[in-house]
Amino acid sequence: MNEFDNIKPYSDKDVPAAIKRLADNELFPAIIHYLFPDRNFEEYRNEFINIKTVKEFQVKFVYSAMKSIIKNTSTGFHYSGANNIDKDDCHVYISNHRDIALDAALFDCVLYENNIDTCEITFGNNLMQGDFIIDFGKINKMFRIMRGGNAHDFYKQSIEVSQYIRYTILEKKQSIWIAQRNGRTKDGDDKTELGVLKMLSLGSKSNFVENFNEINILPISISYEYEPCDFMKTQELFITKYQKYEKEPGEDMKSILNGISQKKGEIHLSICPPIIIEELEYCDRFDKNEKFIQLAKIIDDRIYRDYKLFKNNYIAHDLLNKSYRYENHYSKEDKESFIQYKNNGLSQLNGDYDELEQIFLKIYATPVDNCERFKKH
Repeated sequence: MNEFDNIKPYSDKDVPAAIKRLADNELFPAIIHYLFPDRNFEEYRNEFINIKTVKEFQVKFVYSAMKSIIKNTSTGFHYSGANNIDKDDCHVYISNHRDIALDAALFDCVLYENNIDTCEITFGNNLMQGDFIIDFGKINKMFRIMRGGNAHDFYKQSIEVSQYIRYTILEKKQSIWIAQRNGRTKDGDDKTELGVLKMLSLGSKSNFVENFNEINILPISISYEYEPCDFMKTQELFITKYQKYEKEPGEDMKSILNGISQKKGEIHLSICPPIIIEELEYCDRFDKNEKFIQLAKIIDDRIYRDYKLFKNNYIAHDLLNKSYRYENHYSKEDKESFIQYKNNGLSQLNGDYDELEQIFLKIYATPVDNCERFKKH
């Protein structure tokens, strides 16, 4: 296990010291006040520093925090498909990715509520900024994966991560949550990147079918009525049209906080049927790279067949196409409310308004096209 020391999450023996560091951090009072405004801070802190295990931390702090976030920033969180999880087996959960922190955290809530052990979660090294975030992530079963870097180092660390994932699934008997792509979907077009699947395959010398069958892939589909960080994503996509986008210092943390605090409307998470061996055998008929292309298509098909569209998606699609095709999915008041939301947000951005509007509407409208396309198959 020593070979994974630089990427693995904390074990129970690491928890007491990490909890003390979190409780002593200058950020801690503001976070507790935001999450639990009705609690006396000193009383809560005394309870917090007595947390001794990873499970205690997830149940007493993370789950309670998520319930508070759901209550204060959404009109409801719903899920479906929990029966698709084999409680006696471990899975690699491959999820579409819309919010840095919430996607995996909401899924862990579903697991907890169904008496299923929470999963380990990928944690990009670009997000591991500051002791507070590192401690919080590692207590919450998050393990480090490489973002960026030169090709040689990236490949070497991809092998290490792949081996760790396989070790976690087969030896530790812990499931894994991983995004379908490197970073969040910003344009609304969820697609499984071949690089993610190829990385997962690096940890085994077995043939294609055995390799993927033993990690038991189960796709996850999450959608938000109000896209997390939608205006931040719009601004970034606008800038990217004209030049290379350079993140400002602290931008990832700003996105995390924005995603947590902004209004979300409804949230839905679908647990899709797992990838079965017959599907892997079908992919294996193709040439090497095409195998991964076919597997990615199957995962994408699962995600969009179970993707929940909201009224905002239909409104944006009609606005973008200057049509009334989906008007039976929303009311006049819904449309007026969304237009006001759009106009207010876009007025705060820099750039040509019409271009920004097109980008913003596509973020919401693209899932409609994807769902229609996959449901025709």
